[in-house]
Amino acid sequence: MPLSAHQRQFLASVHPYDSLSDADLDALAEVCEAKDFAPGENVFVVGEAATSLYIIVAGEVEVTDETDVQISILGPRNSFGERALLRGEEASRTARTTQDTTLIVMPSATFYALIDAHAPVAKFFDRRRPPRSDQKDLATLPVGQLMTRDPVTCAPDTPIRTAAAQMHAKGISSICVSDAQGFRGIVTLRDMTGHVVAGGHDPDAPVSSIMTEHPLTLGPQALVTDVLHLMVERGIGHVPIVEGADLLGIVTQTDLTRAQAMSSADLVGRVAKAADAAEMARATAQIPELLVQLVEAGNRHEVVTRLITDIADTATRRLLTLAEAELGPPPVSYLWLACGSQGRQEQTGVSDQDNCLILSDEMTEAHHHYFAALAKYVSDGLDTCGYFYCPGDMMATNPRWCQPLQVWKDYFRGWIATPNPEAQMLASVMFDLRPIGGDHSLFGNLQETTLAAASKNSIFTAHMISNSLKHQPPLGLLRGLATIRSGEHRNQLDLKHNGVVPVVDLGRVYTLQGHLSPVNTRARLDAAQKAGVLSASGGADLLHAYDLIATTRLDHQAAQIKAGNKPNNYLDPATLSDFERSHLRDAFVVVKTMQSAVGSGKGALG
Repeated sequence: MPLSAHQRQFLASVHPYDSLSDADLDALAEVCEAKDFAPGENVFVVGEAATSLYIIVAGEVEVTDETDVQISILGPRNSFGERALLRGEEASRTARTTQDTTLIVMPSATFYALIDAHAPVAKFFDRRRPPRSDQKDLATLPVGQLMTRDPVTCAPDTPIRTAAAQMHAKGISSICVSDAQGFRGIVTLRDMTGHVVAGGHDPDAPVSSIMTEHPLTLGPQALVTDVLHLMVERGIGHVPIVEGADLLGIVTQTDLTRAQAMSSADLVGRVAKAADAAEMARATAQIPELLVQLVEAGNRHEVVTRLITDIADTATRRLLTLAEAELGPPPVSYLWLACGSQGRQEQTGVSDQDNCLILSDEMTEAHHHYFAALAKYVSDGLDTCGYFYCPGDMMATNPRWCQPLQVWKDYFRGWIATPNPEAQMLASVMFDLRPIGGDHSLFGNLQETTLAAASKNSIFTAHMISNSLKHQPPLGLLRGLATIRSGEHRNQLDLKHNGVVPVVDLGRVYTLQGHLSPVNTRARLDAAQKAGVLSASGGADLLHAYDLIATTRLDHQAAQIKAGNKPNNYLDPATLSDFERSHLRDAFVVVKTMQSAVGSGKGALG
């Protein structure tokens, strides 16, 4: 039976259905039905096929996981059941009434049609859903969707003349060089012109004599924007896509013609060419506007933060170049690394700087002055660009974090051997290290060997687990959200320290437990699930929870920027709908449950 007039009126008062026209509401009321349930009745159970979305008109519904642990209690105006529908899988939870309850039941086909036809409904139910293909920014496409697969190749001993003939016949501007061991290098038309035509190089010499060995490459997980940023910053026109030693494809400037107007690449280009920090700052001042554009375009949170972090990376490298131009060439090799949110590629509209320097073991006491000046130049420049100084002084300007490689190895060994509170904190930060500029060989296998040693030390791992539980999700009594009790942010949620950070900390623990290499939090959770450190269901729950929390944080910052305010991490839950608060609380419950599992030594939920 279709909904009654009263039930249709109720539905029209519930967000997001209040965004529908009268005609659409009438059509929706015709295909939905209302059902009454007695206390203790199952609406659906774990493993049951997902067939409907449910909206509570009156009563109460308890939702439990597969181990019968309560996830949430839902009251009137809340929905449930969309989880399995959006994933296209069987129910992973059980929904049971706790009192006399009336539900509006929406068939799955109607739910899908509603999402496809109405953007506000789609955004409301699943913020992870990508924009429609006709709206999607080319910049955020996986590189595999744009690259030329199976590019033209030749062997290293192929005569230059023959390789040139192949390029001419195919109408291409480059040829990749490969042998039985895999990808070796690349030769472009510029190489042909410079070495052979202008330089007089023997055209019958092997192509390996003019190829660029070990060119800049990207992996298949890269985005189109990563290619564009690399081209703009490094001044190259061809980027091979490789996985290990295997050549998968190539992206050229011609391939990127449609992507020339991408704003993140424009900022990267301006920063890469800036004459000084002040000019750089004029570009980075547009990052808030970029964040709004990326969020409103429907990009996933990890794409938004990655694009924003790219700008910080470029600014750092440009400042290093400018510093060397002013101070002279470095006396020994060095490597500038980012840690914290930049290291994890998770910067938002609010970011400080966390960085350090690894110096060659060949350095002497006399070299300290140079690197102290280099660190000050770069850190001051980053501050000018809006990346304010780290409150905890976790910066290369601190002599403690500007040391030779051997000292860094001693640091890590000491932290692992003596996991006191300070060591836990420092190790947590340093496990997020990512090389930015300089001699990458100094990082070498430092992370891998440190991770291996840490994983084998059960006492250190136990301390890291304990440290990961210090930041708790904001869950209050009586199924509420625990807001800040006093001060400037009274009655608000801290979406950073009580929202994102608990998941970041869990990601580090899983990295230790599984000896995993990713640094980005979402990549860590995904790798942990694939490695079996997280169960399939536990991993899916935590990924979904993290996506919701991180997306809510970015949406909040974008809304603040649009309102003319500086973005921050403090959200008033009263600004959320009942549905949004309920699902945000569910996400926090998942995080808390996973913390409890790790803290008890049971690992992830099965």
